[in-house]
Amino acid sequence: MSTLIPAAALDLFALRENFDHERILLCFNGPITSALIEEIGNALRSHLRVLKESPSAVTDVFSAYVEMTQNIRRYVEQKPHIQDASVIVVSRDGQGRHMVSAGNTVEVADGERLVARIHELAALSKEQLKALYKTQLRRPREELEGSAGLGFIDIARKAAEPLHCTLRPLDSDRAFFTLRVTL
Repeated sequence: MSTLIPAAALDLFALRENFDHERILLCFNGPITSALIEEIGNALRSHLRVLKESPSAVTDVFSAYVEMTQNIRRYVEQKPHIQDASVIVVSRDGQGRHMVSAGNTVEVADGERLVARIHELAALSKEQLKALYKTQLRRPREELEGSAGLGFIDIARKAAEPLHCTLRPLDSDRAFFTLRVTL
């Protein structure tokens, strides 16, 4: 006897199959809050430990996840008129490295500045990133405009490859910014 499966169940199964094919360990789509960042972060750490990842890998993936999601949350707080369309994905590539990707809607000008900053960091060597990190730490607090600017530098220092980003136009005012780090 055959049982009919509702269409929604088939879609969920297909989504799961796609996640398995793409080696996606975690995916979140929706507004980011501090509570969600914490809960998803705890789940991510637990999942990585179950997979028997090294403590340093767990720390690096978790740190990148927190930095990227906190950046999104802070941006949305500063720009409440921007729709909070956020996506977070943690996956593995074919070599077993972890990839943390995060994306959100931004104003076009802000996105262009982010892309320029990421490209600057991607062009630096590990030694140059270390020196930049130390320089940034020494800057006077009043020059920092509310942020020490260390997050992207630290992520770039830990990355196995240069940071990668995209900016996809949505309309004349908004774009979708995506950042991927491979650890």
